[in-house]
Amino acid sequence: QVQLVESGGGLVQAGGSLRLSCAASGLTFRNYFMGWFRQAPGKEREFVAAISWSGTNTYYVDSVKGRFTISRHNANNAVYLQMNSLKPDDAAVYYCAASLKATRIRGEYDYWGEGTQVTVSS
Repeated sequence: QVQLVESGGGLVQAGGSLRLSCAASGLTFRNYFMGWFRQAPGKEREFVAAISWSGTNTYYVDSVKGRFTISRHNANNAVYLQMNSLKPDDAAVYYCAASLKATRIRGEYDYWGEGTQVTVSS
């Protein structure tokens, strides 16, 4: 079956960096548009970043532009999220997701990981 497994979360001070990874299995990875979402306590899960099938095109929510970078390695069935200049508002559970469509819409993603916690101390 399809599995998406996130890793790399943790506790970091404001201004610090983390690199999240998502390992995919059970699907033809190169056929999927990959996204990262996040959910903070009491808030809805929101789009953070996405990357096209070949990695040519990337998309970001305005609040992370210039600080976060999404990338993928199709040979390794993996997608990454490099997060720099982290702020307390970035603290959330971060989820990796896969879609057959090029989309930022949460409901259009077919598969989800279990999430990894990112905590940012001020």
